[in-house]
Amino acid sequence: MPAPDLNHLVAFLTVARERSFTKAAVRLGVSQSSLSRTVTLLENDLGMQLLARTTRSVSATEAGRRLLEAVAPKLEEIEAELLAVAELREKPIGTVRINATDYAANQYVWPKLQTLLKSNPQLRIELINDYGLANIVAQRFDIGVRLGDQVEKDMIAVRIAPDETLAIVGSPAYLQQREAPREPAELIQHDCINLRLPSRETLLPWELSKGDQRIEVNVRGQLVFNNTYQMLHAALQGFGLAYLPKALVEPQVNAGRLCWVLEEWFPTFTGHHAYYASRRQSSLAVRMVIAALRA
Repeated sequence: MPAPDLNHLVAFLTVARERSFTKAAVRLGVSQSSLSRTVTLLENDLGMQLLARTTRSVSATEAGRRLLEAVAPKLEEIEAELLAVAELREKPIGTVRINATDYAANQYVWPKLQTLLKSNPQLRIELINDYGLANIVAQRFDIGVRLGDQVEKDMIAVRIAPDETLAIVGSPAYLQQREAPREPAELIQHDCINLRLPSRETLLPWELSKGDQRIEVNVRGQLVFNNTYQMLHAALQGFGLAYLPKALVEPQVNAGRLCWVLEEWFPTFTGHHAYYASRRQSSLAVRMVIAALRA
């Protein structure tokens, strides 16, 4: 027996509830003759009569009542879920999952979402800190936040921050014990606080630039973290030199707790972007979060 057409089931259920082909046809927006043919097709597929028809009334047969009782609640659940899904495009409700580094989350994401959350209590945010350059589609994130040159080419990306300069810093206490390097090659003689990315087998090299010169230095030291703020705290406590966003460490330098090292070699990268897979399929909640991050 072929599987019944869902539209045929909906037609039967509507007639059975209304007990009238005329009323059911008006409700479904089809002609009475077309509706009658649809129900007949379902009866033929099942090999039994579902509706007893007279010139004055329509009523469900025993088989029709059994089908009505079994299928109607399930179709109502489906209709309710479809309406709930449709609301995602009309109201900022549901959960928006965001993947970002800890620094980007603290600096550019969380500060911009607080007002949005307070004014939209049905909106939920799941903000995951990650240095693994996750595939946001495969891992079911709605939005990723990365430096511009780290965004996958097939994504829709919007800038949410200015260009990012990275800086090398050390505490006055550390630099009293160790003479500050004058050239990038001298970094290998220092204790450097490293960052490990889950997506790489090696530690993150320090990319430096000066004019047209660009070099990478593979530094060493006692400490390796996967968290920007732990690196900052270790540098403040004198455990070595750290390679961190300039905007993050500048207040510490201005306060005298850290010092610039090799300042003429600080590189600048394309600023952070929020990116997502498809504008057409995005819910209103996702679009509102993107707008808030972009503001």
